[in-house]
Amino acid sequence: MSKLFLNCDEANKICDKSQYNEASFFDKIKLTLHLIYCKACRLYSRNNAKLTDCINKSKVNCLEESRKNEMKISLKKELVKNQK
Repeated sequence: MSKLFLNCDEANKICDKSQYNEASFFDKIKLTLHLIYCKACRLYSRNNAKLTDCINKSKVNCLEESRKNEMKISLKKELVKNQK
């Protein structure tokens, strides 16, 4: 394939990179050209954007690292106790 046209696998990889601001300017141009004629990749790109938006808007509260470690220790103790 020429340097300007992508197959769908390459386009999806660039789409993913672009989502995280890791794609080069030239890659973004190639992706845009691909999206003009590929309906499936346009849908993939649109869904990727929706997913990113949902994740950015979510208010997920994660456990603190110390609490995770406490839970791991507790789980290991229970596993050892139940193996006997």
